[in-house]
Amino acid sequence: MKERIRQILEDALPLADLDSDFLFAELSSLDITTIMMLLSEEYHIMLDSVDVTPRNFMSLDAITAMVKEKMDNA
Repeated sequence: MKERIRQILEDALPLADLDSDFLFAELSSLDITTIMMLLSEEYHIMLDSVDVTPRNFMSLDAITAMVKEKMDNA
């Protein structure tokens, strides 16, 4: 799952450093909206504004964990 998310994000946000220790700081609000839209569509989950936290967008691992949690609770 992590590699698929990486692929999706690399395609959508080619300038983002997905290996950053604090990815959230590098993302614009448009980047975050794009991520939420793409992952919601890919994994059939509902992501909304309450999910936009530095913790959930800290790293690729954190984004993957957020998606897994949403899938488990769906």
